[in-house]
Amino acid sequence: MKAGVLNRVDELVYTEIDTPNISDSELLVRVKAASICGTDLRIYRGKKTKGVRYPSVIGHEFAGEIAQVDASVSGFSVGEHVCVDPVLPCGGCFYCLNGMENVCLNRVAIGYEYDGCFAEYVRIPAKFISQGNIQKLPDSLPFVAGALAEPLSCVINGQRKLDIGIGDTVVIIGAGPIGIMHMMVAKASGASKVIVSEPNTMRRRTVADFGADIVIDPINESLQDIVLKSTNGLGADVVILAIGNPKIVNDALLIARKGGRISMFAGFSTGDKPSIDVNLIHYNELLVVGASALQRRDMKTAVNLIASGSVDVGKLVTDTYGLAEISEAFAKAESGDAIKVVLVP
Repeated sequence: MKAGVLNRVDELVYTEIDTPNISDSELLVRVKAASICGTDLRIYRGKKTKGVRYPSVIGHEFAGEIAQVDASVSGFSVGEHVCVDPVLPCGGCFYCLNGMENVCLNRVAIGYEYDGCFAEYVRIPAKFISQGNIQKLPDSLPFVAGALAEPLSCVINGQRKLDIGIGDTVVIIGAGPIGIMHMMVAKASGASKVIVSEPNTMRRRTVADFGADIVIDPINESLQDIVLKSTNGLGADVVILAIGNPKIVNDALLIARKGGRISMFAGFSTGDKPSIDVNLIHYNELLVVGASALQRRDMKTAVNLIASGSVDVGKLVTDTYGLAEISEAFAKAESGDAIKVVLVP
């Protein structure tokens, strides 16, 4: 089969490799859409290395159709449309047993320890099937939308800790695909005002089209002044950092009201250590939370939201490429001139 193989940092090549052979209790999925995540870009550039192998097929956001089913597998049939939660928790560590399977001590993932989705086929190991990591998709749902169930699931997991409710003012820093998904979910949760800060002109236009109430250019406008003016001087109930830029961490703390909730949602590159004004947290009694990956229940919720039309993630896809164009697709995703880039093998 054809695949995009990461040979080493900065070397991602389109090449021929063996089509995976499934073993007992496994599935083979024919990839129909695989989206490029910011994490994939960090892996490509060597800024994220945990679990990454060389050479290997990376990529973890995908949807496809079942191409082969081992005879011992029940509940799945050839031709069914599916998406996959790529993270497999062990089920037995302290965190798995205490409702935090997304930070499992022994988790493994497709696109890391197992070959990922930037290929024509993906082998789904038995434990992913038995533990409920596969979600069926309606036949009518476009594969490109199904591929975005995984990042939407991560957003849902992150917002669970923020308890966004009716009437809240939410500020989102960064209007990439994750930032826009955060806006969609915050609106669906009842937020009355969503303010988005984004330096990229194209992305500001896009997030405005998606329904942001206020869009800010932080290069030429004061984020803090606009947030305070929009909240009668109080600050935002919730602030979500949807871009891993260490220079703007304190900006997120400055614009939250006393008792506000801040999500450090975006991952930071290895070695990035932002300077934080701890007094902002201390005296303002801020709640600062992180967010890691997703839980399987989030994937189910995401699929339901997408299938019902409640969250139209398909509109986020601005560029599609064939698998043979994987280098061009990665360049486009890195350029900032796209929202979501999807490979269609």
